[in-house]
Amino acid sequence: MKKADRVIITCAITGSIHTPTMTPFLPVTPDEIAAEAIAAAEAGAAMIHLHARDPETGRPNQDPALFRQFMPRIKQSTDAILNITTGGGLGMSLEDRLAPTKALQPEVCSMNMGSINFNISGAGARISEWKFDWEKPYLDMTKDFILSNTFAQIESAMTQCSAQGTRFEFECYDIAHLYNLAHFVDRKIVEPPFFVQGVFGILGGIGADPENVMHMKSTADRLFGEDYLFSLLAAGRHQMRLTTLSALLGGSVRVGLEDSIYLGKGELAVSNADQVSKIRRILEELGLTVATPSEARFLMSTKGGDNVAF
Repeated sequence: MKKADRVIITCAITGSIHTPTMTPFLPVTPDEIAAEAIAAAEAGAAMIHLHARDPETGRPNQDPALFRQFMPRIKQSTDAILNITTGGGLGMSLEDRLAPTKALQPEVCSMNMGSINFNISGAGARISEWKFDWEKPYLDMTKDFILSNTFAQIESAMTQCSAQGTRFEFECYDIAHLYNLAHFVDRKIVEPPFFVQGVFGILGGIGADPENVMHMKSTADRLFGEDYLFSLLAAGRHQMRLTTLSALLGGSVRVGLEDSIYLGKGELAVSNADQVSKIRRILEELGLTVATPSEARFLMSTKGGDNVAF
């Protein structure tokens, strides 16, 4: 892993997994997403990972016009690196998923590194009444759903995004995804440093066990040497303990309401900033230093906030 004495905190503001019925604190409108992102940056997040939602229903939506309603406002109010999803919402086409990144040309975008069974159908098991009619079918359909990221799709997305100077948060849901990334590295389709985001605890991906974290990091060390930065996100109740482990191993961390709607056991997070503040407190009590946005830019070799299209 690339030598770094700073921990990059990423905050994923809203995502496409949780639905409005699950928590009243999920940001949905452009105003809410902007406010949550700004507060998360003020709390210590050096990078903000962003999805958009239909402001009326909360359904995931990749319309670049929605992103334009909050991206400039976040940029004007913070120095954080802004990172746009290319995963979008479950079931979207690659063209739809890439649309906001191609239009806004951010410093960083996410890049899923392989196709997986992506089952979140159990997320609403305890809910009997839904606010919106799209929510339950959206979750239920994932029992028979594959999140498609074929080699052809990945290469197309990498090529298009790299051409505009956008770098990647390589989301790896399993060990095989590291080898998929190594394939593109060997072909020189992407260049170092690589920001590898291990994703733990999604049903269909690698399990949220400390042993799996160690295995993923040691595999990435073997494949990428000092050409990469390791970071970790974990779903639901696993969020804080596994992100803390990542930091103890010399890696970075990701929190946010995309990954977990809780702050502690049985306690809903009122805001993204609360999760950022909690992980920052843990890191600093462990004697670790949180990276500023400028330090994160240096570590990730991004093109800078002045070279985007918003």
